[in-house]
Amino acid sequence: MAHPLQRDVTEYQEFTGLMQAVSSVEVVARVAGVLEQVLFSPSTYVRRGDLLFTIEEEQYVAARNVAVADIIGIEAGLASARSDLSRLEQAIQTNAVSEQEVDRARAAVNQAEADLLGAQARLAQAELEVAYTEVHSPISGMISRTLVTAGNLVGAGSASTPLATVTQLDPIHAYFDVSEALILGVLERDGRTLGRPGGNPDELPTVVHLGLADEEGWPHDGQMDYIDNTVDPSTGTVEVRGTFPNPTGKLFPGLFARIRLPSAVREDALLVSERAIGTDLGGRYLLVVGADDIVELRHVELGSLERGFRVVISGLGPTERYIVNGLLRARPGLPVTPTMADAPPATNASPSDAGPARP
Repeated sequence: MAHPLQRDVTEYQEFTGLMQAVSSVEVVARVAGVLEQVLFSPSTYVRRGDLLFTIEEEQYVAARNVAVADIIGIEAGLASARSDLSRLEQAIQTNAVSEQEVDRARAAVNQAEADLLGAQARLAQAELEVAYTEVHSPISGMISRTLVTAGNLVGAGSASTPLATVTQLDPIHAYFDVSEALILGVLERDGRTLGRPGGNPDELPTVVHLGLADEEGWPHDGQMDYIDNTVDPSTGTVEVRGTFPNPTGKLFPGLFARIRLPSAVREDALLVSERAIGTDLGGRYLLVVGADDIVELRHVELGSLERGFRVVISGLGPTERYIVNGLLRARPGLPVTPTMADAPPATNASPSDAGPARP
């Protein structure tokens, strides 16, 4: 026999969520050419900057060399034009040449300088194209199989066929839909408001728990970092996102997951051992020891399960006694010889079970 525990209990709402990667990038070629090498193994972890593919570079090296030669030629012409201008500017001091000749020499210098800037820009573009013949991973994550094998001609730009996909797995997102009433209640409870000027995601309620289909409970703790700015009028729900650490990679994009979100705190809630609860046609009940140690069958309204103990919403008082063990020997309307068990500590740890009642 035991008295119910009394402590503050956090109530939760449960949802079904869908795991999505924080970022997923399609690796594409930025220059056209024959794919020469594939330098990774499928389904392995790659780091940002790792070399993944090489594309034939001969034509781009040749274009770069042409650009270098153009610059050398233009620089030579510019040096000659500047020398001519300098001589003409000295000669005009003695009226040996006309102003028109000086103006033509100055225009030639300006033209050569402009040509040099254009050649330098073409060289920079050519060097970029040479660099693009090596395709590096844009992010760190798990890479897919190669979608184009070596020896094939690949195109350039976003319209070309992706070469592979890299997906970041740690951390990972879980998206789920929450009723507008619940999310507004949580925000009001925490004294927070969405959409106000100067607001930031750090002010969102942060605690959210996740469990997969093959897991018991919610072993993954994360943070809620996003609430959509629009309520879906057809469902009355708001899209919410939680971010979860995923160092082992067990959480995978595309998996469905169970999500638990704290919704309210029930102050001074009464908790009874789950194994003391029975069920009949009238619903859930407890065997309560009343006056003169007479057993009474008491139907109760129950709430959430809290580590082996069940919250009692109504039907039981904080000072009443209920039977935990010896339930099969206790009969409503008959007396018992009760044995009180030591009350388990009112902490967040799992409460211990109460002792038996002897009829």
